Amino acid sequence: MKARKKKAGRSGVRKRPATTSGVGRPRDERIDIEVVAAVLSTLHRGGYGAVTMEGIARKVNRARTSIYRRWPTKRHWVAYAVVSEMGENPAADTGTLRRDLEAAVATLLKAFGGPLGQALPGLVADMARDEELAQTIRSQVLATRRDSMRVAFERARARGEIRSDLDIEMVLDMLTGPFYYRILFRHAPITRRSTRTAVEYVLRVAAAH
Repeated sequence: MKARKKKAGRSGVRKRPATTSGVGRPRDERIDIEVVAAVLSTLHRGGYGAVTMEGIARKVNRARTSIYRRWPTKRHWVAYAVVSEMGENPAADTGTLRRDLEAAVATLLKAFGGPLGQALPGLVADMARDEELAQTIRSQVLATRRDSMRVAFERARARGEIRSDLDIEMVLDMLTGPFYYRILFRHAPITRRSTRTAVEYVLRVAAAH
């Protein structure tokens, strides 16, 4: 009897971004999908301030307890929705740095072309006023994506594709900065051509001599 309980407990644990851990029952993936869509829709229309437990629960026609079991606060719902839209591993290993980076920026092009792109300026403004929200977004969205791209550069360094003295942190900012800048200030569009250009400039800076 005790052995069976121990086994079931281990099998029920799954690691998901921006969610609570140690939940004692299997996840209902439909709730995850519904909540992400509801949060993004609300962010698009009303910004972070419009995201409420009552509103999201009503949109997805679920009990509030079923949502709280996954995300303890609304900043966690928002972080989970953002990382679901953008992806947490954008630079999968394709064999070359160019293709890794092209895949990574393609996720930004796709994500910012949808509700997230419309919601991002308001979300960033709220992050400036709410340090807990800012920290959640940084740790659960930005950090995981940067880790993925950082590893891509490390693979490229091992293959001899890039300079040994390259400042990877600065290059990561150079790669992704234009996308956030354009979505926040709206002075220029984000296009497939601009994504290719960003990758090309970064590769010139990073190239081994």
